[in-house]
Amino acid sequence: MSQRTSIRLSELAICISLFEVGSTTLFFIGGEAKQDAWLAMLVGALAGLFVLLMHLSIHHQEPLLDLFLLFRRYMGKYLGTFVNLLFVGYFSYEASRNLRDFGEITVMTLLNQTSLWIIMLIVVLVISNSIRYGYRVMFLMCVIFFPVVLVSYALISILIPVTGLFHFEFMFPVLESGWKPVLNAALPEIVSFPFGQTVLFLVFYPYARTGKGLNKAVIISYVLTALSLTFINQLNIFVLGPKIALYSTLPLLETVQLIDLAEVFERLDALFTLLLFLGLGVKMGAFFNGAVIGLEKITGVTYKKWVVPVAILTFGLAFLSPNYTHHIVAGRQIVLNYLFPFFQIILPLLLLIIILIRKRTRQD
Repeated sequence: MSQRTSIRLSELAICISLFEVGSTTLFFIGGEAKQDAWLAMLVGALAGLFVLLMHLSIHHQEPLLDLFLLFRRYMGKYLGTFVNLLFVGYFSYEASRNLRDFGEITVMTLLNQTSLWIIMLIVVLVISNSIRYGYRVMFLMCVIFFPVVLVSYALISILIPVTGLFHFEFMFPVLESGWKPVLNAALPEIVSFPFGQTVLFLVFYPYARTGKGLNKAVIISYVLTALSLTFINQLNIFVLGPKIALYSTLPLLETVQLIDLAEVFERLDALFTLLLFLGLGVKMGAFFNGAVIGLEKITGVTYKKWVVPVAILTFGLAFLSPNYTHHIVAGRQIVLNYLFPFFQIILPLLLLIIILIRKRTRQD
């Protein structure tokens, strides 16, 4: 693998971090646990870490094969191709959900007189144009975006306490209703979103430069990002309180809008909206890349020829929900609990079991 097509471990770690942030800050995660949302996030992150370790174990069994080639080799030509097509559909649907979020947020915050379909068409054209240059461009763009995202979220986290918006007492009492609401909020919803979505990187691990540091880089990136997301998510509680945060459409945006320091740091909602756009763009681009690479591996046709068909599919899937409320309810109550775990946990676990059985059979 040449230097131009391989991925540095630092680039991989940064991309995983931005991917995990993605659209996560758009929502109040674990709201059903109320003030214990931070515990639900930590439980979900811990469960997601075991899922990530399973993905890494699969990769290390066959480090030169990506997700699609693994299923093809170990499940056979026909069944493997069928499962691969399911994953292409899954990645395309994930990209379409990010596209719909992008469009809805733009309408709500910036361009409320512009048609939703026009905004989403522009977004999908921009993302498609970057995808046709290959996955390497996406990883390099993440390296460019990372300092902006890091500094911006750090600034928001500092300004909220400084401006007196921080109410630590809102997170008490801890475990008021016991562990049941925490576990119900964490499993499987928080595992599915955002932590279980790392299954996508089984497509990209083979492109990373070989070395013993891959596990370390990926796990450190995951843990630090999970802790950061837990704190940022809990800011909704510290500022708005559990009840308001739970029923807010864009809770963190409402939180950021309250920041006003010496008439200098104000209107930071524009900054936060930019961060949402960057996160959604990175996440949509990553899933889009995964779908295009999958079709290339399935058909043997170069990925560039699949960019337009996947763009059309993604654009069409974004209109499955008639309105934003249906989009959120379908995603949070149905898709996260029943559909996504099938791709993130069940199929990878089945693949790992088959790989281990076949390798042991060969040894015997």
